[in-house]
Amino acid sequence: MSKQAIATISYFSDVLCVWAYAAQIKLDELRRQFGDQLRVEYQFLRVFGDVSARIDSGWRDKGGAMGYAQHLKQIAARFDHINIHPEIWVKNVPRTSASCHLFLKAIQLLEKSGDISAAPEERFGGKSVFEEAVWRCRLSFFRDLQDIADRANQEAIAMKLSLSLPDIRRQIDSGAAYAALCADFDAKEEHLVEGSPTFMLNEGRQKLYGNIGYRVIEANIQELLADTGERASWC
Repeated sequence: MSKQAIATISYFSDVLCVWAYAAQIKLDELRRQFGDQLRVEYQFLRVFGDVSARIDSGWRDKGGAMGYAQHLKQIAARFDHINIHPEIWVKNVPRTSASCHLFLKAIQLLEKSGDISAAPEERFGGKSVFEEAVWRCRLSFFRDLQDIADRANQEAIAMKLSLSLPDIRRQIDSGAAYAALCADFDAKEEHLVEGSPTFMLNEGRQKLYGNIGYRVIEANIQELLADTGERASWC
């Protein structure tokens, strides 16, 4: 009996990136279509590591925070599957995405160690507990206007998922979550990842960055699954 082929995606994103928020529907569909043949490795970027520098400075001549908020709502209007709070980037603005990424890396480490299940769960639409935590962080910010840089808001999400706060804090306090987050940053530099979101396949040989259509991602995965490594290259 032949071994089932498995394709791995390294998915780089920032939780405060609206493009990554909109791209969740593509991840969900990939999971439904490919099931156990697809493995997604989640890695975080520091696109919004310093929100003030990115928005207040970067948009100083384009209306500042209000200009950026309007720009984001124009982007979101292209997608009918996401909800954006009308006061996004105007009230309860996070100072950084880094603290949320750190919290999520702690949960991811618990998944890797087997302390929480990595299995897809029907109650989360096929997501694992960790994947649901990432999604709820995005919803909390974009839809519910919560400051997800605030640890209290992060822990509220974790508690609703019945995750152990002492276990999460232990991963952070020990430095393990910091190390895992730094590894993500190193991977970004090593593979020359341009921004959020980026789907990286085939050990970094294929990188799909930005608002890439679902069929393009699907075709790349299908090609990887079809290639057993035994076919001769024509070039």
